[in-house]
Amino acid sequence: MYVPAHFNEARKDVLHALIAQNPFGTLITHGTSGLDANHIPFEVAPEEGEFGVLHAHVARNNSLWQDVANGDEVLVVFRAGDAYISPTWYPSKHETHRQVPTWNYVVVHAHGRITIRDDEKYVRGVVARLTRTHEAGQPRPWKMGDAPSEYIDTMLKAIVGLEIEITRLVGKSKLSQNKDACDIEGAAEALKENGNDRIADAMLEHAPHKQ
Repeated sequence: MYVPAHFNEARKDVLHALIAQNPFGTLITHGTSGLDANHIPFEVAPEEGEFGVLHAHVARNNSLWQDVANGDEVLVVFRAGDAYISPTWYPSKHETHRQVPTWNYVVVHAHGRITIRDDEKYVRGVVARLTRTHEAGQPRPWKMGDAPSEYIDTMLKAIVGLEIEITRLVGKSKLSQNKDACDIEGAAEALKENGNDRIADAMLEHAPHKQ
C-alpha cells in the first residue's frame, strides 16, 4: 500500500484499536486455487506475539481452509471509514481554484502467517468471545448457553478456526493532513452536514496540528 509520510499511522495501539472497532476484515490469500478474498469477522489479541494475533473461523464448506497451508503469508484489510471530498468544501478553492476532488479513508493492513485450527476447543472459544463482544450492546445479550447444547455442538462442527500471527501492521489515515487547517475544517463541516461524522471527526482531530 502506498503510504505518504503525512498519512502514515504506525502506532500499534492505535492500529489494534482500529481493528477492534472495525472487526469485519477482508482476508486475502494466495493458495492452491489462486488469489481469493473472504470477508470475515475477526478478534484481535494485541497481547499475543510481537504485533498481535487475529482469530476467526469460516464455514467448513468454504475451501479456503484447504487451499492454504499452515505458515502461508496472508493479508487482512480492515476499513475504518471513508468519504468523498468535494473541492467546493475547501475555503481556499474559492480563492485560488487550485483544488481537486479526493477520497479520505482510514485502513489497516495486517500482514501475517495463517494457521488452520480444526479443533473444537479453539473454535468454541472464538465463537464464544465474538458472541460476548458483539452481543454486549443488546438489551438481552444472546449467549451460546441459550441454545440446546447438541445444536451448538453440531454448528461448531460445521466451522473451522483460523489463527493469523500478525508479522507487520501498516496503517493509513488519509484525512487531508496535507491541507491547511481551514480547508480541513471546511471539508469536515461539510461531511457532518452530509451525515458522515466518523471521517469528519477524524479530520478535525488533525486540524489543530496545522495551525
